[in-house]
Amino acid sequence: MKLSIQNITKTYANGVKAMHQISFDLTPGMFGLLGPNGAGKSSLMRTLATLQFPNEGQIFFNDLDIFKNKIVYRKQLGYLPQEFGVYPKESASGLLNYFAILKGIASKKDRAIIVDKVLEITNLQDAKHLRVSTFSGGMKQRFGIAQLLLNKPKVIIVDEPTAGLDPAERTRFLNVLRSIGSENIVLFSTHLVEDVRELCRDMAVINKGKLLAQVSPKAATEKLEGKVWETALSVEDLEAQKQQFTPLSNRYDDANRLITRFYSESHPSIACDAVQPKLEDFYFLTLKNV
Repeated sequence: MKLSIQNITKTYANGVKAMHQISFDLTPGMFGLLGPNGAGKSSLMRTLATLQFPNEGQIFFNDLDIFKNKIVYRKQLGYLPQEFGVYPKESASGLLNYFAILKGIASKKDRAIIVDKVLEITNLQDAKHLRVSTFSGGMKQRFGIAQLLLNKPKVIIVDEPTAGLDPAERTRFLNVLRSIGSENIVLFSTHLVEDVRELCRDMAVINKGKLLAQVSPKAATEKLEGKVWETALSVEDLEAQKQQFTPLSNRYDDANRLITRFYSESHPSIACDAVQPKLEDFYFLTLKNV
């Protein structure tokens, strides 16, 4: 099973080029689409969900051209957009039953079975009689996953799923994604590096509509072995030596010193320590190399 994205380009009517010659393949498992806000992630997600068409390029699900066979492809698709609306007075089970009817599950018995199953997968059994409008942000996101699972999709697309969730809700939501990620193609976009680090076996970094890298999180950090350093030098001293290295990120230590994390191919001639690379280092370095 494969979803193949081939040279996708999209320019909107206002002249904004949201995607430029994007190509990569997806196979079963968790795939993270990482990039800052405005990078083109949501444009790609909407295109993969056949909600908009590219100006150039093709996308195939196995041998199926998804734009020429939109209805057939959508039967294999589950999509959770960044903003997911709900009917204010409906319970979780009632709304899922309604969605199941819309997805062509005619048998009342079959609907009851599948609704019960997706509530269990998303850990919403105890809340099935509550109005979805009263759910917390994380519960609504899990309900969104429940509704997209009703038609047993092979391709699952989730756009910025953990934005705005508190740590506990984020963990619960990511656990749901883990549980469905082994047998399906699951693509989710995020600007949070930790989501990709915790979930994905493969990832892509995009910015300004361009694919900058496609690599596994493990391989990404291995590329930086022996090339990431930290220093407590002042901003002024660093500025004078900045041609030696590429700054990646800053933090304050327990002594309230500014610690700069940076990339250098070899040991710089400044006071610094070699540190273990992190996925965040690869992400920041990739964005800086645009």
